[in-house]
Amino acid sequence: MRKNIRLCGSGGQGIMTAGYILGKAASVFHDYEAIQAQSYGPEARGGAARSEVIISDREIGYSGLPETQYMMVMSQAAFDKYSNDLSDDAVVVIDPDTVPYVDYEEAIKVPAKNIAEELGNTIVANIVMIGAFNEAAGLVPEKALEESVKDTVPPRFVDLNMRALKRGIDHVRNISEE
Repeated sequence: MRKNIRLCGSGGQGIMTAGYILGKAASVFHDYEAIQAQSYGPEARGGAARSEVIISDREIGYSGLPETQYMMVMSQAAFDKYSNDLSDDAVVVIDPDTVPYVDYEEAIKVPAKNIAEELGNTIVANIVMIGAFNEAAGLVPEKALEESVKDTVPPRFVDLNMRALKRGIDHVRNISEE
C-alpha cells in the first residue's frame, strides 16, 4: 500500500503543519513509513503552498508523486496550481468558501473556515480540514491522528485543536450518513 497525498493552500493557513501532523501520525503513532516534503511560492505568506506526504506499509524508495491520489485544498490558487495530476479516483476535500470553483465533481466540501470561526479561532481551520480529510480518505487510524495533534500543538491549544479535529471528522461522518 502506498498513498500519495497532497495538502495545499496559501502560506499562513497551516498547510505545512497539517502535513507534518499527518506524516507524524503515520510514522510515529502508527506503524507506517512516511515522508513529507513541502514548498512555498516565492511570496511565502499568502502565496501557494503545498505539503506532500507519502504513507506506505513498506519502505519508500521514491519520494515523488507520479499522481495525486488524495488531495486536501484550502485555497483556489492552490487548487488551480496543484490539481493537474489527480488520479481518476482521487479523494479531494475542499473548503468551498476558499475554493469555490472546482472541476472535480466528487470533491468533498468541508466549511473548515466557518467551523473554525464557530470554535472561536480561524487558526484551527487546518486541523478541521485534516480531521475531515483523514476521515474521508482513511489515511491513518483516528487515534494516531489525535495523538499526533496532541504531541504537535502547543499545550495551551490542545483542547481547541482536539475540538477542531473532532468537528472535521464529524462533518464527514454526517455527510456519509446523508
